[in-house]
Amino acid sequence: MRILRRIFALIIKEFRTILSDPKSRVVVIGPPLIQFFVFGYAATFDVNHVRYAVLDQAHTVESRQLLAKFSGSDGFRLVETLTAVNEIDPAIDSQKVRMVLYIPSDFSRKLAAGEAAPVQVIVDGRNSNVALVALDYANSIVARFNREQNVFPPDDGDFSARLDLQERAWFNANLLSRWYIVAPLGGTISMVVVMILTSLSVAREREFGTFDQLLVSPFTPGEILVAKSVPGIVFGILDSLLLAAASVGWYGVPFRGSIVALILIIALFMVSIVGVGLLISSISTTMQQALLGSFVFIMPAVILSGFTTPVENMPHWLQLGTLANPLRYVVRALRQIFLEGAGTLDIWPEVWPLVIIAAISLPPAAWLFRHRID
Repeated sequence: MRILRRIFALIIKEFRTILSDPKSRVVVIGPPLIQFFVFGYAATFDVNHVRYAVLDQAHTVESRQLLAKFSGSDGFRLVETLTAVNEIDPAIDSQKVRMVLYIPSDFSRKLAAGEAAPVQVIVDGRNSNVALVALDYANSIVARFNREQNVFPPDDGDFSARLDLQERAWFNANLLSRWYIVAPLGGTISMVVVMILTSLSVAREREFGTFDQLLVSPFTPGEILVAKSVPGIVFGILDSLLLAAASVGWYGVPFRGSIVALILIIALFMVSIVGVGLLISSISTTMQQALLGSFVFIMPAVILSGFTTPVENMPHWLQLGTLANPLRYVVRALRQIFLEGAGTLDIWPEVWPLVIIAAISLPPAAWLFRHRID
């Protein structure tokens, strides 16, 4: 109990230090709100190739001709051939493919009869930008197929009467890019706040000359480290939840998942980020060094997280590097929770990597902290 009382006293001291410093208060409140609105309204991005799967129930010359045009296009990359309708859901849910091209069994018969032959394109609307690009490519290929099938144009000049392309977007029916951007925005912005707070915590003590007072206090290095971790985790969770609520209330992003899953993934993410922040703070002797160290980590973390550009569009060697990036997992998990309705079990593939990252980052921070004290 005595240890808990000492740690609690240190935690209260850290909260008072942060809240009594005007600059720290600004870091906690101001920048997250400003960045939230700037990113929410201004962020856009481009994509390259689109992974897709094919379900061809016709198996005719005409269907193979249409599929050949998709496989020969630079805009698409065939990754799977499906055999039944019930395989469509898992392919899109797992994000193995961004689009499914479904050709029904009566495709060629309707073409031969001069009727509209339906071809269904099912896209993953969680990434609305990719979905829009995929639909645009698909429409252009269908138009070219219609022109080739109709050697002489019909009387009304409408080639699309031969082939009817039916479009569906899952998880984001209106293909609003803002949903895709804003859903993980709270975690991304909160990471910046937590990194700055924790990286400055020890460096501030050294620069203000109060670090020596900690050395002669009855607190152990472990207790000091825990006390400096808790405020960053608390502020990070509060900022993330506040921005998550703003995503729903202000931008209208649907929240279809579990509150428990949201809090779990954010808490684990904050613990892993605090480990990195304390590692930077322990090796920094001034606040300027701590800030520079934070931004050296923050910029690559955001770029390699999949927040702005899909991870699968990166070179393979760089994709392997993103596995050590904690932001990658929280970005994916938040999009699953908001747009897919994911629960705790659904985000497990994103949870255990964060646990491993936290377990790897915290011990070196603790060792360096003790080493610098000694």
